[in-house]
Amino acid sequence: MRRFAIAGLQLVLTRKDNLQQLAEEVRLVKARLPWVQMVVLGELSAHGAGLESAEPQGGPTETAFRDMARRHAVWLIPGSYYERDGDKIYNVTPVINPAGEVIARYRKMYPFLPYEAGVASGEDFVVFDVPGVARFGVSICYDMWFPETTRALAWMGAEAIIHPTMTNTIDRDAERAIARASAAQNQLYFIDVNVAGRLGFGRSAAYGPGGEVLHEAGSGHEVFALELDFDHVRLARERGWNGIGQMLKSFRDTPIDYPQYRPGARVSPALAALGRLERPSEFPAFSDAEDRS
Repeated sequence: MRRFAIAGLQLVLTRKDNLQQLAEEVRLVKARLPWVQMVVLGELSAHGAGLESAEPQGGPTETAFRDMARRHAVWLIPGSYYERDGDKIYNVTPVINPAGEVIARYRKMYPFLPYEAGVASGEDFVVFDVPGVARFGVSICYDMWFPETTRALAWMGAEAIIHPTMTNTIDRDAERAIARASAAQNQLYFIDVNVAGRLGFGRSAAYGPGGEVLHEAGSGHEVFALELDFDHVRLARERGWNGIGQMLKSFRDTPIDYPQYRPGARVSPALAALGRLERPSEFPAFSDAEDRS
């Protein structure tokens, strides 16, 4: 049996250095639930969204998270933080093993533009293996609005997506729908951990390989621990969830050549007509046609 226990920590945080609070929360979850093997935090939990907190790779924030993982012998996906690399800043999630080693770093591919201005896009998809258990993929917040990101991770063998989020906007309902659909479409676990308090609206969620609801959190402080069964994922992929759809096999076997993915075809006339990606300033009261009438 391939079972693995994950705790999502939906924490009430503020726009400041939260590292001491995060260390205490990780300690508490391991003290209360010693069977938990991985702890997941929300996006930008360490310092909030200010670019002034950006550090070089291996800086004090990453070092603090490595100490937490090693001290409690736990896999730690500590949300994310801003990392400075030369003249660029990235939104980065490290993957830290129970020995306190960073085994992978994922740079958010889709910064929340035009609002997350000044943050560069990552280029590499990241999956990692928990030996003897499963392969995991990592994405961050706005990434999941682009289904190609989750499909790429599933194509690379991911059986679960760990997805730190920081959402404080009215589209959280849509995000939970996307997370659930992503789990069903890719026949995997999707663990979406948001922050709470001044940084986010909470409502974290976890879904299984048939889109089944494992947990949907409220809006405040909440720790939810789940024991995931990766034999269930393998069976769902081989036979279909409850014997229904075998989507990954159909995707693998299809002869369809998707036009939007042909070289140079990403910008169609329809998409080109949308104009520039920029922050809305003022919505017109009437269309040009209405105004002329």
